[in-house]
Amino acid sequence: MAMSEAAASAGFEPVRIGIVSISDRASTGVYEDKGLPALKDWLAQALQNPLHFEARLIPDERPLIAATLRELVDEARCDLVLTTGGTGPAPRDVTPEATLDVADREMPGFGEQMRQISLRFVPTAILSRQTAVIRGKALILNLPGQPKSIAETLEGLKSPTGEVLVSGIFAAIPYCIDLIGGPYLETREDRIKAFRPKNAVRVRPQA
Repeated sequence: MAMSEAAASAGFEPVRIGIVSISDRASTGVYEDKGLPALKDWLAQALQNPLHFEARLIPDERPLIAATLRELVDEARCDLVLTTGGTGPAPRDVTPEATLDVADREMPGFGEQMRQISLRFVPTAILSRQTAVIRGKALILNLPGQPKSIAETLEGLKSPTGEVLVSGIFAAIPYCIDLIGGPYLETREDRIKAFRPKNAVRVRPQA
């Protein structure tokens, strides 16, 4: 039985996730895109739900980015959309602007926490303009462009003994999606432990 089939048979809700890599050079084949594989691998390892991915590789064009985000939420019915790339101060970095173009509401805490995590590794994290928004019943998040930074941002920072020093942003994503009417995301706690208030935690029946 495939992993997604096993997850479905165990009663985990299916989740549709949009993953968007935004890069002029990768989208034209100048170099290999590493953002989409990094996102897909991390999510597959972190979530127990059966996952369906909608992947897009596009250039740094604000109207195209906004149109892609709308399509993923409104037509592909994604519950969560993660972008990678295009969040710095360079003139062609327009992912945050395009993300805000499609927003019903902004969720600034995600961007604040991403910068706090990245500042533990590089002082240039203050140049990042990542943001997050809600559109309909979907959460859209901007992530860094490098696979290592993607994992650090999602997982946070732990000590050599496993103590959580800085919480990764993914710990808050399942509950956020609960609150906006999406599916119940269940994480693998050895990778990332989702935080929910006690009254929001579903008790899984014992086998």
